Amino acid sequence: MTVILSVRKKPVEVGAVRFTGRNQDEIREWCPAVFYTYRNLDAIGIETLEGDMIANAGDYIIKGVNGEFYPCKPDIFQKTYDVIGAVSL
Repeated sequence: MTVILSVRKKPVEVGAVRFTGRNQDEIREWCPAVFYTYRNLDAIGIETLEGDMIANAGDYIIKGVNGEFYPCKPDIFQKTYDVIGAVSL
């Protein structure tokens, strides 16, 4: 007999920085996964576990629980995360 469990995902704290299009240098300093900055397009390239991704101005860059980085669109960020504190870079 197969038992179907009802489970809840554990709350985990991660780091996130909003990419403004003007803070490429600060993000590159914080996120070693940035491999390219597209200054004229307000975009940066990030190496992720799923392959290279582009983050556009307004997107969030998230550092996961295992130190991995990935971009997140603002609407998904708002639905998924609660800001619990902040520090300056």
